[in-house]
Amino acid sequence: MRFKAWLLTGAISAVTVIFMGYWYVFIAGAPQFDAPTIQPNTGLTFQLETFDSQAMGMVRQYGLISPPSYTQNPQRRYPVIFLLHGGHDDARAFYDKYAITSVLHQLYQAGKLPESIIIMPDGNDKRGSSPLWDPQYYDGPNGNVGTLIGSELPQVVKSRYRTLSEPQFWAIGGVSSGGWGAFNIGLRHLNNFNILFSHSGYFTDNSGNANSPNGFINQLPRSELEKLRIYLDAGKSDTDLLASTEQFHQTLNRLGVANVFYAFPGGHGLSGADFGWNYFHKHLTDSLSYVGEQFKQNGAG
Repeated sequence: MRFKAWLLTGAISAVTVIFMGYWYVFIAGAPQFDAPTIQPNTGLTFQLETFDSQAMGMVRQYGLISPPSYTQNPQRRYPVIFLLHGGHDDARAFYDKYAITSVLHQLYQAGKLPESIIIMPDGNDKRGSSPLWDPQYYDGPNGNVGTLIGSELPQVVKSRYRTLSEPQFWAIGGVSSGGWGAFNIGLRHLNNFNILFSHSGYFTDNSGNANSPNGFINQLPRSELEKLRIYLDAGKSDTDLLASTEQFHQTLNRLGVANVFYAFPGGHGLSGADFGWNYFHKHLTDSLSYVGEQFKQNGAG
């Protein structure tokens, strides 16, 4: 096996591997081996939905996992969690690759997360999905993805489903570049999201300080910072991403923002129990438990 690595946009790397005479391209945000198994008989189903996006000027997709009791309790309203994918992924990634239904089933059964409406947007910009770049989770020349996810899609979700409308019952988080996107978008839309989380994301983007949460958060007034509840983790093998996450954690501490930060074994990678899809699957349990604590403290149950 031969390989060659090079630096790409954002804060990730890709590897080209020649194996058995075939070329494979792996991006750090979307490793290709050892996908965790989706647990059968969870009672949770994944649906791919669409809506007409004015922000992007096209029909867009999002994944939906409804709460187990949604149809049985027609008067009940639920908290909402947005999950943002990383590079070279789409609205199906959390279901197909990270086995999110298994995570949710475990947390619901243990009482660690109130039943929630799970939304998984397609975060790709007008360039589409490619192993050569991260999605642009902001409003820019390749589309208004920031407005799409931060403002437009929340209104669609509120119009279609029985949500708790207050922002303390709405969380947004993601993996890799989706972690960056969750903060780049979430911090601009605190009227919709008060709980933010990231798994091996980054907080300084190559597009500049305007889209770098570690800089942007300093512009927020104290009244907005006090609303935030933040979860951060990064893999110890993701040296640059770990450093970026820890620096952001220190910024949050300096600003007095409520947050937790963990450095776990593993991170991005091609294979192994603590790497790639398995890393994100394992630690979604941690972030969503934190989200559940915030929901319950605010009265959801």
